[in-house]
Amino acid sequence: MELIETSLPGVLIIEPRVFGDDRGFFLESWNAETFRAAGLDLDFVQDNHSRSAKGVLRGLHYQQPEPQGKLVRVTAGRAFDVAVDIRRSSPTFGQWAGVELSAANKRQFWIPLGFAHGFLSLEDGTDFLYKCTACYRPAFENSIKWDDPAIGIDWPLEGITPLLSAKDLAAKPLADAEVFA
Repeated sequence: MELIETSLPGVLIIEPRVFGDDRGFFLESWNAETFRAAGLDLDFVQDNHSRSAKGVLRGLHYQQPEPQGKLVRVTAGRAFDVAVDIRRSSPTFGQWAGVELSAANKRQFWIPLGFAHGFLSLEDGTDFLYKCTACYRPAFENSIKWDDPAIGIDWPLEGITPLLSAKDLAAKPLADAEVFA
């Protein structure tokens, strides 16, 4: 496994070792010992799976309190995945990092506690898998506007009109959001 640092400390792109031949491929998407040896001693308590049509934009989501760390990957299709630092005391507060995740590149993205998360589906039938370090608590869920100019995410929107849920349409700008200390 290769860990690739992003511009945000703690947010990582993870490239698993892929063993392939004419029959297909094999990879370990999670191995506690391997991740622990790489400095990621994580305890996952919930797995999620979403399927999205092209143009679906989910996010920017986080829980406050009881934040979730998320290890995410795409097993069908493609998505542009984003983490935003929402720790007010951080020198990278309000900054974002993004990566394309796809079934083809098999990359994973680690979003630690204190970050908002979102993604844009780039193909129909994009399957997105999440491993979470805390259970989902609807009462603690928060959303920040996906297009907040204070954050300035460079979403790959060429030919795409984002499709958002009612919750994401009502999201707050970062300046009004309940963020972390």
